[in-house]
Amino acid sequence: MKINNIILLVTVIGFIFCTSSFAQDIKIKTGIEVLKNDNFKQLRGKRVGLITNPTGVDDNLRSTIDILHEANGVELVALYGPEHGVRGDVHAGDKVSDFNDPNTGVPVYSLYGSTRKPTSEMLEGIDVLVYDIQDIGCRSYTYISTMYLAMQAASENNIEFMVLDRPNPLGGQKIEGNLVEDGFISFVSQLKIPYIYGLTCGELAEMINGEGMLENPCKLSVIKMKKWKRKMKFEDTGLPWVPTSPHIPFYHSAYYYPVTGILGELGYVSIGVGYTLPFEIVAAEWINAEEFAAALNSKSLSGVNFRPIHLKPYYSVGQGENFQGVQIYITDFSKVRLSDIQFHIMEVAAKLFPDKKVFDHASENRYNMFDKVCGSDKIRIEFSKNHSYKDISRHWTKDEDYFRKLSKKYYLYK
Repeated sequence: MKINNIILLVTVIGFIFCTSSFAQDIKIKTGIEVLKNDNFKQLRGKRVGLITNPTGVDDNLRSTIDILHEANGVELVALYGPEHGVRGDVHAGDKVSDFNDPNTGVPVYSLYGSTRKPTSEMLEGIDVLVYDIQDIGCRSYTYISTMYLAMQAASENNIEFMVLDRPNPLGGQKIEGNLVEDGFISFVSQLKIPYIYGLTCGELAEMINGEGMLENPCKLSVIKMKKWKRKMKFEDTGLPWVPTSPHIPFYHSAYYYPVTGILGELGYVSIGVGYTLPFEIVAAEWINAEEFAAALNSKSLSGVNFRPIHLKPYYSVGQGENFQGVQIYITDFSKVRLSDIQFHIMEVAAKLFPDKKVFDHASENRYNMFDKVCGSDKIRIEFSKNHSYKDISRHWTKDEDYFRKLSKKYYLYK
């Protein structure tokens, strides 16, 4: 009897602990949730064009496409697909085609093919262009480029532009990297902002409008989130994660994308794309895993640790080959400088394996993309001299304080 009472007591305590833990979970409300709660009053009576992909969902994972299609008083008349497409079934870099959405019958126009900015014909009959896509907070991820060009088109065609805001999974405090320089504007560096820019899409849209990045400002409205704070990483929000692209399958993948994404443009090592750890590893057939990990850990970089790893990539760089390298572990997100890690990796690789210095072996046709993603050719040119992070650190970090001060004008959240 006493044993049963003890078991009952433990069960009750466990239940109380679990329910109190759940009660402490913060579940923010994204823009689409706020719009629903407002009974779509901001869109009622309007013909809507929607730029979205699979990440455009409510808290129950229901697509914004279906929500707006069925909303009373709202007429969804067109969809627009960014890189990877409206339904997310297109590989990185592949063109997206026009078609009719099978669920709603609404025409879908591609914004990642021969046309990246909506044309007047695509916008015919539209009163408001709505943007609802989960971003990952890194400049080279192309969804914000799509947003910028769509804002241009909205301005030119006198159409309202509305952002249904979502969290920046890196939070609103990290800012890293130089501003994009003249001559290096591209679809992977469309805006003169740092590599990690610390804004939500709604805040970034406000900055685009407010800082004269458009020839003429568009009629912008942002449906703000509720309960989101700048200090939050994605796991703090209580929201479900929908893969933003095939190689960002989990929320923490967004943390690692800026850790190795620039290095990955050179194609001379595997960064885990083609294995089960996209953006979380650096490996090659010429690396000694234990030696490489020890050398990187001896740098004592804040907030990160390196583990030796042996693997055989399933596709992409090193497919079917025996590779060695390191798995990267972020141990303190508040202290780590994400984008710097890849430059330290390049430095250590050059010291340990001098016959494999990165810019001696990466194909030259990769240099152009590397420079575009960096927003400058100075990073590559200066690093090539001594293969040292110290040589580029001043240029890489020079704009961060300026942008941090500038961007505060556009904060929608504390």
